[in-house]
Amino acid sequence: MILPRRNLLILSGDNSVARGQDSTFYQMLQRFADYWNQIDVLCPGAPDASLRRIHRRVFVHPSPWSKLFQPQFIVRKGRELFAEHEYSLVVSHDYGLFLNGIGARRLTQRTSIPYVSEIHHVEGYPRAVNSRERLYRWLAMRYIRRVWQHAAAIRTVNRVELPALLRELGVPPEKILVLPSLYIDLDTFRPMPDEAREHDVIFVGRLAANKGIFTLLDAIGQVQVTHPDVRLGILGRGPLQAAIETRIAALGLNDHVTIVPRVENAAALAQFYNRAGMLICASTSEGGPRVTVEAMACAVPVISTPVGIMPELIEDNVNGMLFHWDAAELADKIRLLLYDNALRQRIGQRGCEVAQQFSADTVIEQYARGYHDLIDRWQARRKS
Repeated sequence: MILPRRNLLILSGDNSVARGQDSTFYQMLQRFADYWNQIDVLCPGAPDASLRRIHRRVFVHPSPWSKLFQPQFIVRKGRELFAEHEYSLVVSHDYGLFLNGIGARRLTQRTSIPYVSEIHHVEGYPRAVNSRERLYRWLAMRYIRRVWQHAAAIRTVNRVELPALLRELGVPPEKILVLPSLYIDLDTFRPMPDEAREHDVIFVGRLAANKGIFTLLDAIGQVQVTHPDVRLGILGRGPLQAAIETRIAALGLNDHVTIVPRVENAAALAQFYNRAGMLICASTSEGGPRVTVEAMACAVPVISTPVGIMPELIEDNVNGMLFHWDAAELADKIRLLLYDNALRQRIGQRGCEVAQQFSADTVIEQYARGYHDLIDRWQARRKS
């Protein structure tokens, strides 16, 4: 795809690249850089973060200040970069306290440079599990009602859940930009039929409140009554690990559950998926979630709540399964896949077919074209 030589400024909350990590964000930038003359990324700092240049065209600038001062850093560093380069677009990754969005508005308000607010999901939506999530959901509603009037667009990553919320909050349809963010390396995440089964059920993700891990544990507690050898593998770290270990002990599941803090790389993660009978996503709020599509690409059946993009992808009992945050319902679906090996294989194969649309090269090209088209429309309106 041949596109104009343009410069892009990204305001991100992800400092993994500045810390030298080969993260999902790093892999995205590696491909995304092909469609821009230069990309500058402003991100929060960390003790091991530093200015980094990657892929020749991408420069990552971590803040030297506390994260609460991110808006001030964005304005100060952004103006410095504006004096050096001509930018066609500012993209703000917005969530939580919306510090990037505050900085984006201050930085661009006296310029002709458009900015996009990227909202992958709203914390606490569609379900809030604690007071923190209820507060952050309220902040998001308040932010969205204001930002759409100033931003060139609000980018969402699913076609149903978030666009419906945005319209409810008064965002005009022409300002809702749907660009999926699930880009999967299908050479890495693929079926490996020779891998031996290690876990009957797996969870992959941060051990946090919105992930529904206690619902999953309660379901496994019910499943082990009829399947006393059931094995659950939990891959992840997070603030709820101690509470999760306590719940595992209380349910008498110590011999059934293994917690794996991390794997070395994407190839090892693909092996973890392939050694499982099914993956469970019990989340109460999500943008993707990415792990479900990675598992589907490995022909591993997925049982998920209807969050994020899942209702768009999963046809129940055809290429996956959906449940509605109820442990007993989840337990019944897990048992069904444990009992019916033919159904499990059929759902896994159909899910794998669905996942092929998320080839990283294809999705990231669509992502880049979406922003170049937005810039073209913006510039045409200014000329008219």
